[in-house]
Amino acid sequence: MAKKKEILVEDKLRALYDLQLIDSRIDEIRNLRGELPLEVEDLENEISGLNVKLQKFKDEVTENENGIAAQKNTIDGAKELLKKYEEKLKNVRNNREYNSIVKEQEFQELEIQLAEKRIKEFKARIEQKQEAIYTLNEKFEERSAHLAAKNGELDAILKETQKEEELLLKKSEEFEKLIEERLIIAYKRIRSNVKNGLAIVPVERGASGGSFFTIPPQVQLEIASRNKIITDEHSGRILVDAELAAEEVLKIQSIIEG
Repeated sequence: MAKKKEILVEDKLRALYDLQLIDSRIDEIRNLRGELPLEVEDLENEISGLNVKLQKFKDEVTENENGIAAQKNTIDGAKELLKKYEEKLKNVRNNREYNSIVKEQEFQELEIQLAEKRIKEFKARIEQKQEAIYTLNEKFEERSAHLAAKNGELDAILKETQKEEELLLKKSEEFEKLIEERLIIAYKRIRSNVKNGLAIVPVERGASGGSFFTIPPQVQLEIASRNKIITDEHSGRILVDAELAAEEVLKIQSIIEG
């Protein structure tokens, strides 16, 4: 019975370390992508915002152009009335009628002056908006080129690593199923709390991998016996002996490369 238990614990350690090797490789692939996906997303959001601003400014230009057209219609209408009043002046019968027509002429001339003033204001606003549109277009083109470059980088990395990542994710799920749930929970908890996501490390030169704390010789012997799961008292990582680790590295390499 004892022998069966020993094999069972060793199998657990091997499965856990296999899972660690696979997950570490997935981490490497994702680190290779780095911040690129976030950079792409940020650029896409920025470009979307620029598009909204551009459309807003273009709409405002259109509104001002419509304003100019309306004021020109006002001027045309006032000029037509002035012509009519000029004809009426030729046929006035008294001073009262004359003064009334002159006042109407003065009013229409003021309407023309006011409309011309408004046209100048509309043109000034259009010029201002067109300058803003020019600046935004430059920024839009620059950010779009930057996005295209980042997308190119990301696509190249994805093309290179996607197949491997898909295989590794599938294998990660397969290996998880070989390990009891409480160990998976512990593994994931340790992984989330330690540097580089290394929850299971081999003993190297008398210390746990990546650590400067020496492991007592008696504990090293227990780890090498593979009779129970032992954790590093300083980091909380699960420890395996270097020989087991080397064997599993070769095993996982053959799976990835095969």
